Amino acid sequence: MTTTALIVGDLQAGIVDNYPFAAGVLPVMEKVIPAARAAGVPVVFVRFGLRASGLDIGVGNGVVGGLHGVGTLFHEESPETQVHARIEPLPGEAVVLKRRASAFSGTDLDRLLRAQGVGSIVLTGVATGAMVAATFFDAADRDYRLTVLSDGCADGEPDVHDFLVSRLFPARGAEVVTGEEWIARL
Repeated sequence: MTTTALIVGDLQAGIVDNYPFAAGVLPVMEKVIPAARAAGVPVVFVRFGLRASGLDIGVGNGVVGGLHGVGTLFHEESPETQVHARIEPLPGEAVVLKRRASAFSGTDLDRLLRAQGVGSIVLTGVATGAMVAATFFDAADRDYRLTVLSDGCADGEPDVHDFLVSRLFPARGAEVVTGEEWIARL
């Protein structure tokens, strides 16, 4: 039997409180996370944060540089980069800090999952066209089996979200289900 982990990406205070599309995911996650815990599925939270100094931003990286430039919203020490209080991690649950879109890029996420015998990932978070897609492709390249919760992720551009969850992710071998459908299987 393959161990499954629930990945909760970038549902941090500053993003959820400043981007309405992200806030819409919280009610789903408030059901999914406790159900995963009750079923013994490890929950791994991923948050995005950059050094306040900007030393981790490559010259010419306009996307990451732009995020760094919006004040403290994405500075790693800021309370705004902590997992949102409505879904905060329990003591002992893993929280991974990332500095790029993929939850695997430059982090110990892969080691953490493999140490727990995880071979299957249930992916959630925001934005679908950024963190979710980048993590999805990175996880697929690492041979993880993938499930994406269609209502457990969202994007500021709904058509991007719809394309990814209805066409691209399934075409690349992922199972795409709603949070309620996944909970019913636990």
